[in-house]
Amino acid sequence: MTPEPHWQILLNSALVNNFVLAWFLGICPFLGVSNKVGTASRMGAAVTFVMLVTALATWGINMLLDTVGAPYLRLIAFIAVIASTVQLVEMFIKKTSPALFKALGIFLPLITTNCAILGLALLQTNKGYDLGRAIIFALGSGLGFTLALVLMAGVRERLELADMPDLVKGTAASLAVAGILSVAFMGFAGLGS
Repeated sequence: MTPEPHWQILLNSALVNNFVLAWFLGICPFLGVSNKVGTASRMGAAVTFVMLVTALATWGINMLLDTVGAPYLRLIAFIAVIASTVQLVEMFIKKTSPALFKALGIFLPLITTNCAILGLALLQTNKGYDLGRAIIFALGSGLGFTLALVLMAGVRERLELADMPDLVKGTAASLAVAGILSVAFMGFAGLGS
């Protein structure tokens, strides 16, 4: 079996198997931070960065654990890497952009418990990707996550201007939009292999 080409991994992870809209991973920041496009795009960038660092670190940890014969330690090691990476990102954002830090609020530390990050680590390990493919997979997954956040934020900004019944405003409208976006992304399924 020939390995997947890089472009196919990128396309599949960003569109076809989008973590948020196809696998429903990372729903908490998807619904919580997608009120404004600016905040959503910066949260997407933070998640993408954490995904890239996680992919690199978990690939190395996986190789090390396989070498020493301790694959049962994968999950705990992956969680430790994710938590420490998020702490670094949180400190960086707090130092460089206090306004963004305040805007992201509780959702920034929640990247640690974002199941999309852990899903990335476990999926790349299960697929047996080499380092290059793991990085491409993380990049595509992060871009797909960012795309989903920005699309949702754009629609929610427009919905604020719409004249809707009170019954539909807020959470109900957000969940309806999320469902429609998810169905729309199912159209990309024909692109996958």
